[in-house]
Amino acid sequence: MISDWQECRIADLCDSIDYGFTTSAKELPVGPRFLRITDIVSGHIDWKSVPHCEIDAEDIPGVRLNHGDVVIARTGATTGVSAYITNPPDAVFASYLVRLKVGPKADARFISYFLKSADFWNYMRGVLGDKSAQPNASARTMTQVKLRKPPLPVQRSIASVLGVLDDKIELNRRMNETLEALARALFQNWFVDATQAGLPKGWREGKVNDLATLSRDGLNPGEFPDETFDHYSIPAFDEGRTPKPEIGDTIKSNKFIVSPDCVLISKLNPRIPRVWLPDLRSANRAICSTEFLVTTPKSGMSREFLFCLFTNETFVSMFTTMVTGTSGSHQRVKPESLLGMDAVIPPQSLIQSFTEMTAPLLERINHNIADSRTLAALRDALLPKLLSGELRVPAKLTEAVA
Repeated sequence: MISDWQECRIADLCDSIDYGFTTSAKELPVGPRFLRITDIVSGHIDWKSVPHCEIDAEDIPGVRLNHGDVVIARTGATTGVSAYITNPPDAVFASYLVRLKVGPKADARFISYFLKSADFWNYMRGVLGDKSAQPNASARTMTQVKLRKPPLPVQRSIASVLGVLDDKIELNRRMNETLEALARALFQNWFVDATQAGLPKGWREGKVNDLATLSRDGLNPGEFPDETFDHYSIPAFDEGRTPKPEIGDTIKSNKFIVSPDCVLISKLNPRIPRVWLPDLRSANRAICSTEFLVTTPKSGMSREFLFCLFTNETFVSMFTTMVTGTSGSHQRVKPESLLGMDAVIPPQSLIQSFTEMTAPLLERINHNIADSRTLAALRDALLPKLLSGELRVPAKLTEAVA
């Protein structure tokens, strides 16, 4: 043990440990943002998608979120998942979250990184045991976990090193939002707004089937037990559109082959559609969940055109009306329903010009995703070494952030 690192409990380092507010979320912009468990599980908080809530003015101060707060999920399959709050809008947090206000003896971001460490998760597994029906843990229980606390300057330097990586990942995410919005805006202007007054000369009415084919080529990864595949799955999409490298022997069900130039679109509710433009530069073979439809552009089309079509608001509205099946996870869109959707087909020359403009934007998105994947791997490798003291931050950096 490093001599000046002290063992303590998370609770000993907090000025307050608070439960959130109980109410219903509102999509209408009435009241402050209402942070829930579902808003933190992806690894970042997209405040634009966080709903609002109605709350009396006298209740707000006790549950208002501020920069430097740390929140932890206390129930459900994600019990123990946490988030560090940075520069929030006017926002409060829900009752299934616990909020830590870290006191002057510790750095809040350092504490947030400890909550992502193997030590914390080993502790949580011991707490939760085999509560398979509905895992949960109280605020007191979660904050009794022990950690080795270095001096405050060292805490800040560790948080700074890891924070630089996370800040660059977040910058890449915001840049990708801007790039994708630009590509979609071009599509809206060129191909949707242009038809509002009628069908332009040289355009024709058709179906998605005229634009794309569906590939159903598949394989059983278990037949290649030692091969590493890039696995495009629903969870991987929701966690940042980063395919997971997985060994064939660990993948138990048949998968579709992700073909060159394809666009993946999920047929699965409740979040229809998830649209993914795969990055196929990896040396690994790519596969995807059979909950995705593997769409390949026909001659004269492009995957950039298909991607922007499938993410266009008008298309999304139509696509979601085609859901069949019972509620929840059993609802899906049938492949033939996608192919049968109405589509306006512009001249190939216009599609080519559009593709030339948007291909660099969408390629940059994939570059940023790959960059963030590398940064996240580096952060995850550094985290246990820094928190254990095995790897020490240079003294000059520690002095600079003290």
